[in-house]
Amino acid sequence: MSTLRILSAGAAQAVTERIIEAFERDTGARVTAEFSAIGAMKARVTGGEAVDVVTLSQSMIDELIAGGYVQQGSRFDLGKVGTGVAVHAGVALPKTASAEELRATVLSATKIVCPDPATATAGKVVIAAFERLGIAEQVRDRLQFFPNGYAAMRWLAAEGGARDVGITQVTEILPNKAVSYAGPLPDALQQKTIYSVGIAARANEPQLAKNFVGRFASARSLLVEAGYELE
Repeated sequence: MSTLRILSAGAAQAVTERIIEAFERDTGARVTAEFSAIGAMKARVTGGEAVDVVTLSQSMIDELIAGGYVQQGSRFDLGKVGTGVAVHAGVALPKTASAEELRATVLSATKIVCPDPATATAGKVVIAAFERLGIAEQVRDRLQFFPNGYAAMRWLAAEGGARDVGITQVTEILPNKAVSYAGPLPDALQQKTIYSVGIAARANEPQLAKNFVGRFASARSLLVEAGYELE
């Protein structure tokens, strides 16, 4: 049995898993997929790890194309993703529409969970937002970092209290029904990221990889449902 290997940003996990289900059913091939922060995944690709399909930010996919790690012309853009705020399901939704509201919400939180800014896009957005709000030092001791947004949302779902908040990519919030989406960061603090998928230059299964990547083009409804903003 052929095996397709995928390394992907956590922001693409929900829609990728849906596509994997149909792909395995249609082709009879097996898929192994790992999801984590984009910095960690890029390092694994450039470190020579065996992979067929790579999903990262558009800029990182372009860097991998330039470096010979991803096939020229194979990039497909999934869409744009923003960063949002979540709370444990059933908790009253905090206000996040303006910088002032977000500032008050964060300052009143017992714990703020988010992806690690050392490797994750959303983590970097969170820290930049707190710095612009002038509260980075005030909340430093209440920040708890996770390898990716999915892990942060799992913690919030399982252990989050009434005054805990999570901040990560919208596509990592919506799939977890045990958390509630409060809303996006205000436009002034928002940094949206385009995510893209591509075929590895040294793919062991190039035809399967082409088949898999091609399925995203006909998955517009899945992408929108997952939280992507399409052009």
